[in-house]
Amino acid sequence: MTPGARVSAAIEVLDRIRAGEPAEKALTNWARGARYAGSKDRAALRDHVFSVLRCWRSCAARGNGEDGRALMLGSLRAQGLYPDGIFTGEGHAPARLTEAERSPGVPDVAAARDLPDWLWPRFVASLGAAAEAAAEALRARAPIMLRVNSRRATRAEAQARLVDEGIVTQPVDIANNALQVLEGERKITGSQSYAEGWIELQDGSSQAAMEALEVPDGARVLDYCAGGGGKVLALASRVEGAFFAHDAAPQRMRDLPARAARAGVEVRVVTQPEGLFDVVLCDAPCSGSGTWRRTPEAKWALTPERLAELMQLQGRILTEAAPNVAPGGVLAYATCSVLEEENQEVIRRFSGDHPEWALSRTQHWPISETGDGFYLAQLKRVR
Repeated sequence: MTPGARVSAAIEVLDRIRAGEPAEKALTNWARGARYAGSKDRAALRDHVFSVLRCWRSCAARGNGEDGRALMLGSLRAQGLYPDGIFTGEGHAPARLTEAERSPGVPDVAAARDLPDWLWPRFVASLGAAAEAAAEALRARAPIMLRVNSRRATRAEAQARLVDEGIVTQPVDIANNALQVLEGERKITGSQSYAEGWIELQDGSSQAAMEALEVPDGARVLDYCAGGGGKVLALASRVEGAFFAHDAAPQRMRDLPARAARAGVEVRVVTQPEGLFDVVLCDAPCSGSGTWRRTPEAKWALTPERLAELMQLQGRILTEAAPNVAPGGVLAYATCSVLEEENQEVIRRFSGDHPEWALSRTQHWPISETGDGFYLAQLKRVR
């Protein structure tokens, strides 16, 4: 496909998304109808679409409209590309620009942040002077991060093997076993390093949080909202103990036994936790505001009403999970949100309603070049 044909495809997919089709579904449906498109074409299309999704408001402003054509025009302008060289009308390229389209729009301050208006005051209340930097970070592509499984290899050993498999990485300081991928990211899941459990895809801040979680050797550990199980696998690779995974939607954990076997660790999937645990981790459902580089649709789909629902759910999860903690154990609460309402406020409300629990440690990881926004609070029973 030519560059112009790829832009035409992106326009089509963006119009499908505007009509209500989820981005992943729109991309998949387009690919099914375009058997001629190669892997590089699909990757380029995905990059176009997600660049717009991250910067929808500013792209719309630069393109003077919100249909797929205007959004792609705005995105090309934001990248400093010359639209007339792509909007040629030749072959499968988009039609030539009209006179009206030749005048670029200029995003105002609010549009340049690429956040819904109602969210900006909450960013400022939560992050203070760092709010602008966080909003700007969410407009860029997320880093591709790997966690080296220390039960299989050292970070240096994994890095050397990955080079042989065409994957170039660099060690980063955010976590002890973190590697940032510089080249070859699309080779990761097909590599022997991945197949043999040497590496897992895991964000740097998530890795750092699991290293910060206080887990003594020999502990019984319950991941109460396990999802795919990435965090409990990280814990099981770090310390000896008995590890259990639970989720309100058990189908999310369907791949966990195979992933644990590949990693050389044992994680028991449970539908109903039994007994008491030394550590109970609640990685609660949240807005995901710290991860919107990866899931930019969620940035535009979140509403004040949905945020309030999430806060209620987060409080309920803590209340449900707390009785599973053994005397002297740790109840941990984590989100990939940067919003105080989902983090400190949830902990304050829980502590107020449950005075037998006290906050022993809290940490934040900002959106950065090696990690998403993340929050971890650790509570201990005081009576």
